[in-house]
Parts: sequence; C-alpha cells; structure tokens
Amino acid sequence: MANQVVNYDGSITASPQQLVYPQSAEEIQAILRDPVTYPGPVRAMGNYHSLTPCASSSGTIINMTKMASVVAVDATSLRFTAQAGIQMIDAANALRAQKLQMMLNIEIGNMTLGSAACCHSKDALDGIQFGQASSYVTQMKWVTPAGDLAEASETDNPDLLHLMRSSYGLCGIVYEVTLQIKPIEALHFTYLPIPADQLTQAQVDNLLDTSEGLICWTVNRTAIFQQRFRVTEPKILSSLLADVRRLLWSYAGAREGQLINRFVTDPTLRNALQQGDFDAAKLLYSALHLTGGITILAPDKIIDYHATPADARYAFTFWAFPRSQWLTTYLAYLDFTDQYFQSTGFRCNMPLGSYHIRQDASSLLSYTQDQEVFSIDPIHAPTDLGAWQAFLQAFNDFAAQRNGFPLLNQSPFVTQTQVAAAYGPRWQQFSAAVRSADPGGRLLNPYFATLLVVCLINRVA
Repeated sequence: MANQVVNYDGSITASPQQLVYPQSAEEIQAILRDPVTYPGPVRAMGNYHSLTPCASSSGTIINMTKMASVVAVDATSLRFTAQAGIQMIDAANALRAQKLQMMLNIEIGNMTLGSAACCHSKDALDGIQFGQASSYVTQMKWVTPAGDLAEASETDNPDLLHLMRSSYGLCGIVYEVTLQIKPIEALHFTYLPIPADQLTQAQVDNLLDTSEGLICWTVNRTAIFQQRFRVTEPKILSSLLADVRRLLWSYAGAREGQLINRFVTDPTLRNALQQGDFDAAKLLYSALHLTGGITILAPDKIIDYHATPADARYAFTFWAFPRSQWLTTYLAYLDFTDQYFQSTGFRCNMPLGSYHIRQDASSLLSYTQDQEVFSIDPIHAPTDLGAWQAFLQAFNDFAAQRNGFPLLNQSPFVTQTQVAAAYGPRWQQFSAAVRSADPGGRLLNPYFATLLVVCLINRVA
C-alpha cells in the first residue's frame, strides 16, 4: 500500500488514509483544522523506532522528518534549538562541529528530537543528573489539537512543560524543541564480570554508588557491569573502538542471532550454536575487562541504524524496578527465563540489558518520579515474531507482579491495568489532562484509548 508505515523491527504496520510530510508549523495547523481531508486520529511520528503502536493511525500520520533544521546553537547559555524532526545523531553532529554535545547521547540515533522531547527514553551512561532526554528540554513549541500554536518553557508555564515532556503527542504536535547542552566529553568504560548467583546487595549498591553511569549486561548467568568514568581526552584508538562498537550493535550482534534461528532447525544444534554465541560474548566482555575497557567521545555512543538491514535488526522491551528490589527481581527473572526456555524452547538471543536511571520528577509520567531505578531489558533479534511476542506478554506479567514501570513506547503489549498500577494517581491525572487538551479525541489513537481511563475510550476520532 502506498501509505503503509512499518516500525523499525517490523512488528507493527499502519496503513493511514493520509501520510503527510509537513515542512512548517503552519502546515501542521492546516492539517489539524481539516478533519475531512485529514481524518483522525492524527498521530505524529519520526522514524518509528518505537516498539508499541504509539504513533500508529488508520486516519492521518504526520511524518515530521521534513522539519529537521537546526534553529540555533547558543554556546554561551548552552542551549540547542531545532525542529522536531531532526534525528538525534544529526543534532549531535551539528553540536560536535562546535565541540559541544547533548546532555544525553541516546544510543538510538534515529530517534527524533520531537520524540525525545515528549516520550519516554533512557540513558544510563550519560545520566549523571537525569537519564531521560525530555528532562533536559527547556522550551517546547507545538500545535494544539485544535490547530493553534502553543509553547511552554521552564520560566513561562513550567507546569505545562512538565506535562508536555511525557505527553506522547496526545496534547499537541511538537514542532520545535530547545534543550540543554554541554562541552564535549571523553568517556572511559570499564567492564566487570561477576557470576549473577554470587551477587550481593552490597556489591550492587557499591557499583551504583561509585559509578557516574552504570549498565549491567547479562549473558547466561554472568553479569557484566559497564561503568562510566569521565576522562580528559580520548585515546589514539578511540575512533576505531567506537566504530567497532557501532558495528556490533547496528549489524553483527543481531545478525548472528537471526542467522542461527532462521537456518538451524534442529533444536539441539540450534541451542549449541546459540550457546557458542553466548560464550563468544562472554569472552569479549572478559577481554574488555582484562584490557581495562575502552575510551570514546560521548557522542560516539550514538548509533545510526538507518542502513541496518532487516536481518540485522533487534527488538527489546523495558521495565524499570526500584533500586532496592532490583537484585531480587533480576535473579527471579533469570530463573523465569530458564524455566520459560525449558517449557517453550524460546530464549532471547542477545545479552540482557539493565539500565540504572536516577530519580527524576521532571515530567508527569517520569518512571523515576519517586526513586532511582534499575531496569530489566530483554533484547532479541526475532525471526519467529509470534514466539517473541508470547514471551513479551509473559514477561509483562512477571514484571507487573514485581512493581515494575513500563514505558509506553518501549514495552509492547502492556495493559491498562499494568500501566495504571505502575503510575498510580499520575495516570488518572494524565488521562484528565489529555481529555482537557483534546476533548474531541483528534490525536487519540486506539493504542492510547485502551490505556487511558475508561472515560476516554469512546472518544477516538
């Protein structure tokens, strides 16, 4: 179909009646004011790297990628302003030319600035203060569901900015964003392997308390803690190491997993090859540990996935857990996946990720509103989509029973019950705010209609 839209990992397809590429705020206004030509729901999208149908619509999808210009770089006040359709990697390159960088160098470089400004995101290695990109937004401009222009900043209507930072395009379509920046930094990453079953709470607490940034990668039942430290300058091989890292994530790692699953049908041989792949990953992490880790420039964390072929793409999900209960939940998760593999034959073919994100009340739906969290992020390069999706739903049940927080763009198949339990009264508050901003449901698609409170469900345009 001419208007078919497919998300990055190929799990979601939308066929809107209208797929439009505006180049100005005025064009967005015209679209929202003309429901006959541009039927609802109207959803804005960037590159659709989301893993849920948050941007899907059978009515109108506004692709923002034609609005991708840099508006201003203020090296004195350390502010960066750009149109919402610019990719994070392009924004980083523009800043890098002036020896500047974003506060968070989000790994998924094809995420657009508009998505980063109003949707959930995560970064554990740059998140010294906050680990969510929207928390660094100082000003935002959008078109309301009625087609009017609106804006908010930290000094002018900060309460509205607090709502918009996690609004998911339900209160208006963002077209321009200003956010904090800083001088470019060099980072050193170390890798510490520890058998998962030997971990203690004291060890985990010490790693969390002594790291500027922390990710835990898990292969089988070996935990590898990646710690971040600032250094004054990159080393001679930093560019090469950054290139190798990008290749592993944007191509090699997922492709190996897909090849094994796609072409090896004998379960015994497939499991042996998968275990060989896991052993190779553990060997790589051990080598990084023994050699002292790697040093790169912070913007080199960003990866460009636009040219990654379908057979080298991976998917993931994300649930965050209170720091104090992470270790217990993490070990229970490893047992859960072992049991799931024994009963179904399915297991994820890439390392498990866990991101430490600091406490942050900068947005209404911040998943670290009351406390810092450590996540559990299964990562998989799927060839059997049905098997992966069945695992995701089983994992959702596991996570929801343990007080987890899902992300509305990164946690597929979450239910209203799970979201409401996680976000509590803030979910009711958010639902009411959406109803107030968009009483006619112009921007409300079925995905969000099923998640918001009951009074909103029948209002899909």
